[in-house]
Amino acid sequence: MARTRPDVTVPDLAGRLAVVTGASAGVGLGLAARLAGAGAEVIMPVRNRRKGAAAIAEIKQQHPEAAVSLRDLDLSSLDSVAALGQALRSEDRPIHILINNAGVMTPPTRQTTADGFELQFGSNHLGHFALVAHLLPLLRAGRARVTSQISIAANQHEINWGDLNWERSYHGRRAYSQSKIALGLFAVELHRRSQAEGWGITSNLSHPGVAPTSLLAARPELGRSKDTLDVRLIRALSRRGILFGTVETAQLPALLAATSPTARGAHLHAPSGLAQLAGPPTEQPLYTRLRNPQEAQELWQISETLTKTPIPTP
Repeated sequence: MARTRPDVTVPDLAGRLAVVTGASAGVGLGLAARLAGAGAEVIMPVRNRRKGAAAIAEIKQQHPEAAVSLRDLDLSSLDSVAALGQALRSEDRPIHILINNAGVMTPPTRQTTADGFELQFGSNHLGHFALVAHLLPLLRAGRARVTSQISIAANQHEINWGDLNWERSYHGRRAYSQSKIALGLFAVELHRRSQAEGWGITSNLSHPGVAPTSLLAARPELGRSKDTLDVRLIRALSRRGILFGTVETAQLPALLAATSPTARGAHLHAPSGLAQLAGPPTEQPLYTRLRNPQEAQELWQISETLTKTPIPTP
């Protein structure tokens, strides 16, 4: 007997404006398609316009009436983040949903962003921090739901406080964990500040479980010339419905967190199966590494300084 594939019900999103980072492929593309299919207008900021155009064509094939458009964004460049923020502010339309989904994972050797930050910390966390800072007026105007996509890795390792940019000793997996812990701490602190200052923003977290996405696939630009053993194993088991999810099921936690009327701020939405690897999405306990308010506030201040994008209180 065939297994029932898990899914979530997305409410009617007509009249809502959504922004999804990393929407040109994989989980991000699936999220953009589901939001557009529910009636939202979806902005897809991408690094590669060719891939973005192909993604829009795929969405239009599923939903011919979908309102989707591209913008330019490279999260590894603070100038690019600022340019997107300026462009969207000039359009002056409230944003109702922001999904901080884009990410880079475990380059085999240390790489840096255009601004000199370790690539994973700079892209996965600092880029999204700066994006929220630049979009804050629009997020406040839309009383937005901001969902930040973390990872099981946020429940491993720790913030390398003494060397945030991994200049002394690079470890790819530990640096990846740090970037996702940092993004998670930011999401929790964003919600706390929104409540304290009356911003009207609900900030929560999601993670996709483990699925055969492109994160561990061959990425020559990251110095990874072929697929890792990990992703080959994940693909093989995923095809058989063993242990891991699929690209389709990996979309569901963020979709639930970003659209469900009952999704709460500062809470984590994740797969409910063994070790949160796969399964229907549900609210899960916040990882212990994301529960320290002092660390969240310290990281916020550091992020403001590094990105030169202070988030002012009204």
